[in-house]
Amino acid sequence: MSPRREPIAPNDPRMRDYTDFQVTELLRELHERGRPFGILWGSASTNGVVNNHILVNFGNASVSTVLNLLDLLRDAEEGGEAWES
Repeated sequence: MSPRREPIAPNDPRMRDYTDFQVTELLRELHERGRPFGILWGSASTNGVVNNHILVNFGNASVSTVLNLLDLLRDAEEGGEAWES
């Protein structure tokens, strides 16, 4: 099991380094990893930039939201502990 990490904040400066292409690839991975858990975002796509942050079109989430969701899905794939909210 992967060590637990703190969620990435939307205002984390590293989030400004992601390109549209990279975020599109993260969304593709999110679709693939989420499918076995019944989590589907078929219409998710990039949706412009606000304050140098690329937005994701499923409620205009930030890249950090996508990365945090992927981390949770990876943990679930590995049979990690129950999630805490």
